Order: sequence, then structure tokens, then C-alpha cells
Amino acid sequence: MEKFVTLVGVAAPLPIMNVDTDMIIPKQYLKTIQRTGLGKGLFSEMRYREDGSENPDFVLNRPAYRKASILVAGDNFGCGSSREHAPWALLDFGVRCVISTSFADIFYNNCFKNGILPITVSQAELDKLMDDASRGANATLTVDLEAQEIRGPDGGVIKFEIDPFRKHCLLNGLDDIGLTLQKANKIGDYEKQAAAKRPWA
Repeated sequence: MEKFVTLVGVAAPLPIMNVDTDMIIPKQYLKTIQRTGLGKGLFSEMRYREDGSENPDFVLNRPAYRKASILVAGDNFGCGSSREHAPWALLDFGVRCVISTSFADIFYNNCFKNGILPITVSQAELDKLMDDASRGANATLTVDLEAQEIRGPDGGVIKFEIDPFRKHCLLNGLDDIGLTLQKANKIGDYEKQAAAKRPWA
């Protein structure tokens, strides 16, 4: 998993409440178990018209936001079904951080497991960040995980809270497999001892 230390990027405003996982990545894209290639389906029902052409009114289709790496979204982001394809699609598009006033629990947990930082802020702080994000190409935010700060284009700073263990995992690029591999020597020793005690197994 790619480490998350400091992210400097364009923030795209998505002032929609209750964005569910089917809006993030519709069901027709769930046939694959690959984590790559899903970026094209991200928010597809809003990004594309019925004929497959891009909807120029959708934020991620606007020139300033095509490479957005931060999403500033409305309350209760990631609700709905518990599809891990949702964070996969965000990550494949290039989004490494989502900021909202609240997240659905399963989506929130899945973000950390895939190298995405979900940040919870107050409504007043979200309103400020949404205003920053509305500036287009000038909407660059700096997300500093070590300092637990979001720094805006005007120099404003918003502090955020994060679980220390999850912070450690993101800073070091450790998903569940990575955490397990850190104990590879102990696991190997245990297997050797178990094989010696039970050679018939």
C-alpha cells in the first residue's frame, strides 16, 4: 500500500449529502476483483450522459478538477452497501483523501485499508473547505497526516483527529497483509515448531 504522509493537491467540491457507494461506483462495475481500472466508473451516473459522453457540468469533468486528489463532500459520505470497490474506484481515479462531516462506518474502514485518508471535520470547517475547493485550479490543499492538519490556499489551518493505529498504518503504507508480513519471522518460527511437534500434520 502506498504511504500517506503529506498530500498536496487540488480539492474538488462535491456538496451532496448521502453519497452512497452505488453513486461512487455503480453495480455494473462490480464484476471485477481487480483494484485497477475502476476509476473510469467513478461517479459514472453523474459523470456521463446516456450516450456515454461526458457531462460537462459534473465537477470531475471540469478542466480544473480532472486531476483532483482530494474530495470535499457532503455529510454521510459512503453510505449504502459495503462494497470495497468504492475506495478502489476513488484511488484508481487519483483521490487519496476525502473530507466530510461524517462517513458510513464500513466505507470509512475500507478507506484506511486501501491507503485513502478519510477526514471528519465540523460543518463550519467543511463550509470553509468547500469554499476553498470552489476556486478550481487554485483550490490546492495540503493534508499533513503527521501534523494532523489541513492547510488551505490562504494559509488557514484545520486540525483533525485520527486513530493513532490507523495513522501509523497510513504513514508506513501498511494494509492488513503488510501488518501480517511484519511478523513473518515469528510466523515462520511458529510453523517450524508446530511441524516439529506434529510431524504427521
